[in-house]
Amino acid sequence: MPGHLRDFFAVLPDTAEGRAVAGRLRPGGPAKAADEGAVRHPSGRPWIVFRLPFRQVSHVTRGDDSLVLIGPNRVPEADLLGVLGPARDTADLHRRLTRLPGIHHVVSRMGDEVCVRGTASGHRRVYHARCAGGRVASDRPALLAHLTGAGIDDGALALRLLDFVPHPLRHRPLWHGLEEIDPAYALSLREGPGGPRHTVWRWWQPPEPELGTERGAPLLAAALADSVRAHLAGHTRISCELSGGLDSTSVVFLTRRTPGERETALLTVAARDGHSEDETWARRGAQDARRGAGRTVEHHVVPAGDAPLFYADLGGSARELFDEPFPVAPARARAYLLLSRAAATGSRYHLTGYGGDELFNGLPSACLDLLPGSPLKAWNRIGALRHQYGWPLWPTLRGLLARPSYATWLAGAVTREPPDDRGPRLSWGPRQSLPPWLTGDAGALILDELRSAAGHAEPLSPRPGRHTDLDTVRAGARGFQALEDVGVTAGLPVAAPFYDDRVVEAVLSVRVEDRVVPWRYKPLLVEAVREVMPDRLLARTTKDHMSADDVRGLREHSAELRALWDGSLLARRGLVDAARLGRLADDPYSPVLQQYPVDSTVSCETWLRTAEGAWPAGEEHRDPDRSEAIS
Repeated sequence: MPGHLRDFFAVLPDTAEGRAVAGRLRPGGPAKAADEGAVRHPSGRPWIVFRLPFRQVSHVTRGDDSLVLIGPNRVPEADLLGVLGPARDTADLHRRLTRLPGIHHVVSRMGDEVCVRGTASGHRRVYHARCAGGRVASDRPALLAHLTGAGIDDGALALRLLDFVPHPLRHRPLWHGLEEIDPAYALSLREGPGGPRHTVWRWWQPPEPELGTERGAPLLAAALADSVRAHLAGHTRISCELSGGLDSTSVVFLTRRTPGERETALLTVAARDGHSEDETWARRGAQDARRGAGRTVEHHVVPAGDAPLFYADLGGSARELFDEPFPVAPARARAYLLLSRAAATGSRYHLTGYGGDELFNGLPSACLDLLPGSPLKAWNRIGALRHQYGWPLWPTLRGLLARPSYATWLAGAVTREPPDDRGPRLSWGPRQSLPPWLTGDAGALILDELRSAAGHAEPLSPRPGRHTDLDTVRAGARGFQALEDVGVTAGLPVAAPFYDDRVVEAVLSVRVEDRVVPWRYKPLLVEAVREVMPDRLLARTTKDHMSADDVRGLREHSAELRALWDGSLLARRGLVDAARLGRLADDPYSPVLQQYPVDSTVSCETWLRTAEGAWPAGEEHRDPDRSEAIS
């Protein structure tokens, strides 16, 4: 097992060098682990090698053509043959795959073309690098860095010190020489007389927002039901996070409608804040979930005192080698506790409501897309949002009238000026300020990277609203994978049905004016789950926040934060002022920390410490022909 990377697959060329790489990825001697395996080329050499503690590999062949899906459930062979059998070529095959839930990596071989892709949501991603006399693709950039000996890219690392990395820089791997495929594209690999070559082609287009709620809500309801059903296939003991919010509660009630005999454990973390409403709503949801369920439904409330504060056990992040620094690091101990408690109930699969905020909250910038055709609707919504968020009138009007190109916006997306929290969010993305603990070199590096990218970057859509819709979903889906990795450590697979491609497509197919309604809370989701959730739970229009836990965590774990900056690896790379960060650790109530969150910097430091020591020397190799192949 390479370092801390316990969950991966790699697609290898049909060469002797590719076979040798398979041996490097399968350490441990002749005894094959239960979660290891390989799918082979027609030549008998390893094609896909994997170590997947929880994900399932589904595989069918038609002559020398093959289709492999890697995801949370095993797809019936008949379903895969129904897709591969009539497919004329690779593009036709991937079009036909849209009839299945969009929660899998897909690897196909038709003729001399191998194709690898993830999901449109960005939840399942694909990376590749030149290696082994050809090109190796994987879902894990760290795996490719290990194979190629690549070093960490300081420019890409500096960008992760921002709270939000703009498109397309977010798709830049942390190691030199690696490439990440845009989620809407697939990687095509061919071996020919002139040697190996690779291209990318677009396999997914977002739908046009043409449907009203009356047609869009049933489409979303069906997509959600299909996604939950696919996640739960074969599981008889599951758990669900029940925070009390609309998203997690919706998932709980969708599981009740999923056929099959199963026992369910619902888990809620009590809040320290006496004014929090989440626990009250969670108890109501659990009470209603038990009523008439016909199955065992337990509700476990984790006492507030048992839940770690933010910044607890920062060293625990060393147990997972994330694909990149994710802001989950300061809250990792809290996530691990909840998943460990869920596993202790006997759960074999854990569902969450992650992705609901990104899909259903309604971004103010989406209203900009209404201006050309429906200016009155646009102003009604933007005016209501202005009053909700306290935006001043003139800056709001400027945001409506000043419509910079994406290149212009990207070049100025980060500034050295102090943040303006009252500014309207009516552009291609948030405008960020450089934290004062970054060095001058780090700031210059970030600004140079943005200006350089602005010279060639294209938005995800010509419309700012649609661009931010897609970008927000992609950013959230990337972050959720960190929770999946924590789940591997806790011994429990974790799922987010809202990141299913079919769910995302259903949401994006609904008109902006029906999705973004400032005077209604998540109106599209409410209508989609109205038939499965009690009316009293649909009545909630508030959402709790955990800012008190964040501030208290800064205070109670100040010694851990101070120790983190002693011998800081970021400081050794010239990116942060460790002395200033140490002083801030001793002053958790500093106005600086109120203006500039430290989460991204903490995440980068903990990630870097794990990444630099991921693979110990003296790694064992094994012969891939000694392991069982999937046939």
